[in-house]
Amino acid sequence: MLRDAIRSLAEAKIAPYAAAVDEESRFPQEALDALVANDLHAVHVPEEYGGTGADALATVIVIEEVARVCASSSLIPAVNKLGSLPVILSGSEDLKKRYMTPLAKGDAMFSYALSEPDAGSDAAGMKTKAVRDGEHYVLNGVKRWITNAGVSEYYTVMAVTDPEKRSKGISAFVVEKSDEGVSFGAPEKKLGIKGSPTREVYLDNVRIPADRMIGAEGTGFATAMKTLDHTRITIAAQALGIAQGALDYAKGYVQERKQFGKPIADFQGIQFMLADMAMKIEAARALTYQAAAASERGDKNLTFQGAAAKCFASDVAMEVTVDAVQLLGGYGYTRDYPVERMMRDAKITQIYEGTNQVQRIVMARNLP
Repeated sequence: MLRDAIRSLAEAKIAPYAAAVDEESRFPQEALDALVANDLHAVHVPEEYGGTGADALATVIVIEEVARVCASSSLIPAVNKLGSLPVILSGSEDLKKRYMTPLAKGDAMFSYALSEPDAGSDAAGMKTKAVRDGEHYVLNGVKRWITNAGVSEYYTVMAVTDPEKRSKGISAFVVEKSDEGVSFGAPEKKLGIKGSPTREVYLDNVRIPADRMIGAEGTGFATAMKTLDHTRITIAAQALGIAQGALDYAKGYVQERKQFGKPIADFQGIQFMLADMAMKIEAARALTYQAAAASERGDKNLTFQGAAAKCFASDVAMEVTVDAVQLLGGYGYTRDYPVERMMRDAKITQIYEGTNQVQRIVMARNLP
């Protein structure tokens, strides 16, 4: 029922704008409005803060079905979870009430600010600093590759509070867009997910109350890594949705396209491509849903499961979308058909929330 409801909504209210959102590199406001109106913009928020309290699997299905028609739009529920999960996992009760309630209502979005110009895969090498000053912290630094930056009201920001301790000297804070000293760079000009703004976030003597620290001082990096264990599964879901959307479109196309007097779907070469695409998607779905169940239960092998799901599903999304373009031939290479957009969108799923090379390191260190 959940899948059917989201699919109907996505096809009616999100899909019609997907091509224009990509072409114009604009935020998918129509998608945000539709998701908020149906309480699907941040389904993970617990009921006690006004959310729907959806479990990890339900959240995955929401993201998957939105990504099937528009990858940019699927980053609304995905990044709302990524940005707010540190508060849910480690924040004080006061912090949860203060920030989860407007998120659940749809009054604000939440972004996650970990990466920096010189701290990507090596996130512990960040340089953004937070210095205690009485009842406040003063933040200075630059965060890069921040999804939905400028649109989101709230940001989970990781900053160094004790430079001597490397990862154990990093703390997490909630920064608000309206805080004095917060500004944003120009939107990045990207290959895909063009409807989701990616910008730098500049922190210039941003003074925030000490009670906006998430958890204890020095626990920010641990919270960031724990968050990614759960949210990599949402990227797996996004990849899965993109792949499914590409297969669904290609399936319809090959039945209509005629060559040599018959639909190209009748040729075994085409059939084998479709069979492989469907097989890989089903394998990715099984791995993703299994990881979502592990996330919900808090399984001890969640770190492996999350990395495996993200890595496998994103590799599948890339393979499947490339094959979908091939199945459409010359038409697949044009913007008149959606599969070239899906191919461009798929690429980022192999890169963000930890490159697939990093996922393999994570898996190797956490073999079940």
